[in-house]
Amino acid sequence: MRENGKITVFLLDDHEVVRRGVHDLLAVEPDIEVVGEAGTAAEALSRIPATRPDVAVLDVRLPDGNGVEVCREIRSQDESINCLMLTSYADDEALFDAIMAGASGYVLKAIRSEELLSAVRDVAAGKSLLDPVATGRVLERLRGEGEPKGDERLASLTDQERRILDLIGEGMTNRAIGERLHLAEKTIKNYVSSLLSKLGMERRSQAAAYVARRQAERD
Repeated sequence: MRENGKITVFLLDDHEVVRRGVHDLLAVEPDIEVVGEAGTAAEALSRIPATRPDVAVLDVRLPDGNGVEVCREIRSQDESINCLMLTSYADDEALFDAIMAGASGYVLKAIRSEELLSAVRDVAAGKSLLDPVATGRVLERLRGEGEPKGDERLASLTDQERRILDLIGEGMTNRAIGERLHLAEKTIKNYVSSLLSKLGMERRSQAAAYVARRQAERD
Protein backbone atom coordinates (compact mmCIF):
# COMPACT_ATOMS: atom_id res chain seq x y z
CA MET A 1 0.00 0.00 0.00
CA ARG A 2 1.33 3.41 -0.98
CA GLU A 3 1.91 6.31 1.42
CA ASN A 4 -1.39 7.77 0.26
CA GLY A 5 -3.12 4.70 1.69
CA LYS A 6 -4.28 3.39 -1.67
CA ILE A 7 -4.30 -0.27 -2.65
CA THR A 8 -2.06 -0.65 -5.71
CA VAL A 9 -3.16 -3.04 -8.45
CA PHE A 10 -1.55 -4.48 -11.59
CA LEU A 11 -3.75 -5.91 -14.36
CA LEU A 12 -2.84 -8.77 -16.70
CA ASP A 13 -5.31 -9.73 -19.44
CA ASP A 14 -4.71 -10.31 -23.14
CA HIS A 15 -8.12 -8.85 -24.06
CA GLU A 16 -7.78 -5.07 -24.14
CA VAL A 17 -11.53 -4.50 -23.75
CA VAL A 18 -11.63 -6.62 -20.59
CA ARG A 19 -8.48 -5.01 -19.23
CA ARG A 20 -9.79 -1.50 -19.89
CA GLY A 21 -13.12 -2.36 -18.29
CA VAL A 22 -11.47 -3.64 -15.11
CA HIS A 23 -9.11 -0.64 -15.12
CA ASP A 24 -12.00 1.82 -15.34
CA LEU A 25 -13.88 -0.02 -12.60
CA LEU A 26 -10.93 0.09 -10.21
CA ALA A 27 -9.60 3.55 -11.10
CA VAL A 28 -12.71 5.42 -9.94
CA GLU A 29 -12.42 3.96 -6.44
CA PRO A 30 -10.79 6.43 -4.01
CA ASP A 31 -8.82 3.69 -2.22
CA ILE A 32 -7.48 1.88 -5.30
CA GLU A 33 -4.75 2.85 -7.78
CA VAL A 34 -3.92 0.90 -10.95
CA VAL A 35 -0.12 1.05 -11.27
CA GLY A 36 0.41 -1.06 -14.39
CA GLU A 37 -1.04 -3.29 -17.08
CA ALA A 38 0.13 -6.06 -19.41
CA GLY A 39 -1.35 -8.18 -22.18
CA THR A 40 1.13 -11.07 -22.07
CA ALA A 41 2.89 -13.17 -19.44
CA ALA A 42 6.28 -11.86 -20.55
CA GLU A 43 5.20 -8.24 -20.14
CA ALA A 44 3.75 -8.97 -16.72
CA LEU A 45 6.90 -10.70 -15.48
CA SER A 46 8.99 -7.70 -16.48
CA ARG A 47 6.64 -5.01 -15.17
CA ILE A 48 5.13 -6.40 -11.96
CA PRO A 49 8.41 -6.57 -9.96
CA ALA A 50 9.10 -2.93 -10.85
CA THR A 51 5.68 -1.67 -9.75
CA ARG A 52 5.38 -3.97 -6.68
CA PRO A 53 1.58 -3.84 -6.48
CA ASP A 54 -0.40 -4.95 -3.45
CA VAL A 55 -2.58 -7.05 -5.77
CA ALA A 56 -1.91 -8.55 -9.20
CA VAL A 57 -5.14 -9.40 -11.03
CA LEU A 58 -4.08 -12.14 -13.45
CA ASP A 59 -5.96 -13.66 -16.38
CA VAL A 60 -5.46 -17.44 -16.32
CA ARG A 61 -5.26 -18.07 -20.08
CA LEU A 62 -2.73 -16.02 -22.05
CA PRO A 63 -1.27 -16.25 -25.56
CA ASP A 64 2.26 -16.90 -24.27
CA GLY A 65 1.55 -18.86 -21.09
CA ASN A 66 -0.89 -18.48 -18.24
CA GLY A 67 -1.53 -16.36 -15.19
CA VAL A 68 -0.83 -19.23 -12.81
CA GLU A 69 2.78 -19.41 -14.03
CA VAL A 70 3.04 -15.64 -13.60
CA CYS A 71 1.64 -15.93 -10.08
CA ARG A 72 4.13 -18.66 -9.14
CA GLU A 73 7.09 -16.72 -10.53
CA ILE A 74 6.09 -13.39 -9.00
CA ARG A 75 5.41 -14.81 -5.54
CA SER A 76 8.67 -16.74 -5.57
CA GLN A 77 10.38 -13.35 -5.94
CA ASP A 78 8.13 -11.26 -3.68
CA GLU A 79 5.54 -12.83 -1.38
CA SER A 80 4.12 -9.41 -0.48
CA ILE A 81 2.39 -9.34 -3.89
CA ASN A 82 -1.01 -11.01 -3.58
CA CYS A 83 -2.45 -12.62 -6.70
CA LEU A 84 -6.10 -12.73 -7.71
CA MET A 85 -6.79 -15.08 -10.62
CA LEU A 86 -9.48 -13.89 -13.03
CA THR A 87 -10.82 -16.36 -15.58
CA SER A 88 -13.74 -17.19 -17.82
CA TYR A 89 -13.49 -20.88 -17.03
CA ALA A 90 -14.09 -22.76 -13.78
CA ASP A 91 -12.28 -26.08 -13.51
CA ASP A 92 -10.58 -28.01 -10.72
CA GLU A 93 -7.28 -28.32 -12.58
CA ALA A 94 -6.83 -24.56 -12.87
CA LEU A 95 -7.93 -24.09 -9.25
CA PHE A 96 -5.45 -26.73 -8.09
CA ASP A 97 -2.65 -25.01 -10.00
CA ALA A 98 -3.66 -21.60 -8.62
CA ILE A 99 -3.64 -22.85 -5.03
CA MET A 100 -0.24 -24.47 -5.45
CA ALA A 101 1.12 -21.30 -7.07
CA GLY A 102 0.16 -19.30 -3.98
CA ALA A 103 -2.81 -17.37 -5.36
CA SER A 104 -5.06 -15.70 -2.78
CA GLY A 105 -8.20 -15.85 -4.87
CA TYR A 106 -9.78 -17.33 -7.98
CA VAL A 107 -12.83 -15.55 -9.45
CA LEU A 108 -14.78 -15.77 -12.69
CA LYS A 109 -15.04 -12.88 -15.13
CA ALA A 110 -18.81 -13.14 -14.74
CA ILE A 111 -18.36 -11.71 -11.23
CA ARG A 112 -20.32 -8.53 -10.47
CA SER A 113 -18.46 -5.23 -10.22
CA GLU A 114 -19.07 -4.88 -6.49
CA GLU A 115 -17.83 -8.42 -5.88
CA LEU A 116 -14.64 -7.82 -7.83
CA LEU A 117 -13.94 -4.65 -5.86
CA SER A 118 -14.50 -6.56 -2.62
CA ALA A 119 -12.23 -9.35 -3.85
CA VAL A 120 -9.39 -6.91 -4.60
CA ARG A 121 -9.75 -5.27 -1.18
CA ASP A 122 -9.90 -8.62 0.65
CA VAL A 123 -6.86 -10.01 -1.17
CA ALA A 124 -4.94 -6.79 -0.44
CA ALA A 125 -5.78 -7.30 3.25
CA GLY A 126 -4.22 -10.76 3.17
CA LYS A 127 -7.45 -12.75 3.07
CA SER A 128 -8.00 -15.89 1.02
CA LEU A 129 -10.98 -16.00 -1.35
CA LEU A 130 -10.64 -19.60 -2.42
CA ASP A 131 -14.02 -21.30 -2.48
CA PRO A 132 -14.14 -23.90 0.33
CA VAL A 133 -16.13 -26.47 -1.68
CA ALA A 134 -13.80 -26.32 -4.67
CA THR A 135 -10.77 -26.21 -2.39
CA GLY A 136 -12.08 -29.31 -0.64
CA ARG A 137 -12.03 -31.20 -3.94
CA VAL A 138 -8.45 -30.10 -4.50
CA LEU A 139 -7.47 -31.24 -1.00
CA GLU A 140 -9.02 -34.65 -1.69
CA ARG A 141 -6.78 -34.89 -4.72
CA LEU A 142 -3.75 -33.86 -2.69
CA ARG A 143 -4.57 -36.45 -0.05
CA GLY A 144 -4.78 -39.09 -2.73
CA GLU A 145 -1.23 -38.33 -3.78
CA GLY A 146 0.09 -39.36 -0.38
CA GLU A 147 2.44 -37.54 1.97
CA PRO A 148 4.97 -38.32 4.67
CA LYS A 149 3.64 -38.53 8.22
CA GLY A 150 3.13 -35.01 9.45
CA ASP A 151 3.43 -35.48 13.22
CA GLU A 152 7.13 -36.30 13.05
CA ARG A 153 7.87 -33.20 11.05
CA LEU A 154 5.63 -30.97 13.18
CA ALA A 155 7.47 -32.11 16.32
CA SER A 156 10.61 -30.44 14.99
CA LEU A 157 8.95 -27.00 14.86
CA THR A 158 9.23 -24.46 17.66
CA ASP A 159 6.03 -23.05 19.19
CA GLN A 160 6.50 -19.84 17.23
CA GLU A 161 7.00 -21.73 13.99
CA ARG A 162 3.80 -23.71 14.69
CA ARG A 163 1.89 -20.45 15.20
CA ILE A 164 3.26 -19.04 11.96
CA LEU A 165 2.45 -22.26 10.10
CA ASP A 166 -1.17 -22.02 11.26
CA LEU A 167 -1.36 -18.41 10.06
CA ILE A 168 0.08 -19.41 6.68
CA GLY A 169 -2.73 -21.96 6.56
CA GLU A 170 -5.19 -19.08 7.01
CA GLY A 171 -3.79 -17.48 3.87
CA MET A 172 -1.94 -14.66 5.64
CA THR A 173 1.09 -13.00 4.08
CA ASN A 174 4.40 -12.48 5.90
CA ARG A 175 3.48 -8.84 6.40
CA ALA A 176 0.09 -9.71 7.90
CA ILE A 177 1.64 -12.38 10.14
CA GLY A 178 4.24 -9.87 11.31
CA GLU A 179 1.51 -7.41 12.24
CA ARG A 180 -0.43 -10.14 14.08
CA LEU A 181 2.62 -11.30 16.06
CA HIS A 182 4.21 -7.84 16.39
CA LEU A 183 7.36 -8.94 14.60
CA ALA A 184 9.27 -7.49 11.64
CA GLU A 185 8.35 -8.88 8.22
CA LYS A 186 11.99 -9.93 7.72
CA THR A 187 11.85 -11.90 10.97
CA ILE A 188 8.72 -13.70 9.80
CA LYS A 189 10.41 -14.49 6.50
CA ASN A 190 13.28 -16.14 8.41
CA TYR A 191 10.81 -18.18 10.47
CA VAL A 192 9.00 -19.26 7.31
CA SER A 193 12.25 -20.34 5.66
CA SER A 194 13.13 -22.36 8.76
CA LEU A 195 9.78 -24.12 9.07
CA LEU A 196 9.65 -24.90 5.34
CA SER A 197 13.08 -26.48 5.62
CA LYS A 198 12.00 -28.60 8.60
CA LEU A 199 8.86 -29.70 6.76
CA GLY A 200 10.84 -30.57 3.63
CA MET A 201 9.00 -27.99 1.53
CA GLU A 202 10.09 -25.27 -0.87
CA ARG A 203 7.06 -22.97 -1.09
CA ARG A 204 4.64 -21.50 1.42
CA SER A 205 1.74 -22.66 -0.79
CA GLN A 206 2.79 -26.23 0.03
CA ALA A 207 2.68 -25.38 3.74
CA ALA A 208 -0.79 -23.84 3.36
CA ALA A 209 -2.06 -26.95 1.58
CA TYR A 210 -0.45 -29.12 4.27
CA VAL A 211 -2.26 -27.25 7.06
CA ALA A 212 -5.54 -27.53 5.18
CA ARG A 213 -5.05 -31.28 4.74
CA ARG A 214 -4.47 -31.76 8.46
CA GLN A 215 -7.55 -29.72 9.31
CA ALA A 216 -9.64 -31.74 6.87
CA GLU A 217 -8.38 -34.97 8.44
CA ARG A 218 -9.34 -33.72 11.91
CA ASP A 219 -12.80 -32.71 10.67
